[in-house]
Amino acid sequence: MICRTSRAEEHQDASERRLLSSGPGHFSGFRASEAWRDPMEAESPARAGVTEPQAQGAVGTIGSLLSRIRAKLFTWAILKTIALGQMLSLCICGTAITSQYLAEKYQVNTPMLQSFINYCLLFLVYTVMLAFQSGSNNLLEILRRKWWKYTLLGLADVEANYLIVRAYQYTTLTSVQLLDCFGIPVLMALSWFILRARYKVIHFIAVFVCLLGVGTMVGADILAGREDSSGSDVLIGDILVLLGASLYAVSNVCEEYIVKKLSRREFLGMVGLFGTIISGIQLLIVEYKGIARIQWDWKIALLFVAFALCMFCLYSFMPLVIKVTSATSVNLGILTADLYSFFFGLFLFEYKFSGLYILSFTIIMVGFILYCSTPTRTAEPAESSVPPVTSIGIDNLALKLEESSVSETHSAGL
Repeated sequence: MICRTSRAEEHQDASERRLLSSGPGHFSGFRASEAWRDPMEAESPARAGVTEPQAQGAVGTIGSLLSRIRAKLFTWAILKTIALGQMLSLCICGTAITSQYLAEKYQVNTPMLQSFINYCLLFLVYTVMLAFQSGSNNLLEILRRKWWKYTLLGLADVEANYLIVRAYQYTTLTSVQLLDCFGIPVLMALSWFILRARYKVIHFIAVFVCLLGVGTMVGADILAGREDSSGSDVLIGDILVLLGASLYAVSNVCEEYIVKKLSRREFLGMVGLFGTIISGIQLLIVEYKGIARIQWDWKIALLFVAFALCMFCLYSFMPLVIKVTSATSVNLGILTADLYSFFFGLFLFEYKFSGLYILSFTIIMVGFILYCSTPTRTAEPAESSVPPVTSIGIDNLALKLEESSVSETHSAGL
């Protein structure tokens, strides 16, 4: 056995000597076979090293996309716009709750008187301010140049408030909530032609999402039974809602133009002056009998004061919000006012709760954030000396200022 082993070792040594002495051809073939086998042996670790960075790259791409979306939708300007819009919604909620409380508990239904008190407050504050200004912004100078324009604006504003409230006597709450949204497309069309606003696809998608939220809210009202109080003539009520929504759109477009081109004080002062005159005349014509039947006490007077303060705050703050956004975005933001009214009504009027109200609020806020996330553009007029291209518009001004500051910081860093 030892002999066989030694013979095998001698045979192996001889084979190795023949291989080394066989010349470069055999040696190179041996090295080539090693070179061919080594990559195959190392292939699996290499492949693992390639797939792992690819997976990490995919995760990083998704993470960067989510961070970009978060940075786009949740900026300080958008959060501030949301807060201001919801503050306006709470003011509208206050006017709705006080009006409903007066109508249901004290049988007081005098919308014209309530509007008249609001216009008187605007007159006492802002019109008096204009009277003490000097130069071209003085009250007399404004009246001399533009009295007929502000007469039409005051008429549109007064009648919009009156027609919407009046429609509740003829049609249902559901119809008013749905048809009142007609003012949003009217407002966008007027902004397109008058303010030269140019919308993007995402703005139309956002408006559709908000209207979908309103539809969800109406469905919740139907399930909760809040649509039962139908009026005497639904067709007349629906027509009144459509007219009131259209007049609201006219008033809001004029407000946006005046606030951004002229001044907030001029708008509120002129609306206070002509609103007081027009609503006072209409009050004497249509509501003098209703006012005579009111049995005044401190509770009724307190409700009138609360309504007037909520309406005064709404008129005072809305131009501030419109100046940094637009009339369209403000109208989308205040769609949540009916939901706030419902939440207060759970305690005051014993409404039935439905989870659809939470869903409706969420949908409306998503649409509102989408609309505010992208600024619109404003086309320059043809007779302007500026080249006929579109430029950054006047919608979502705060968002554009923030974007420009970010881009300047980035370029400076580069």
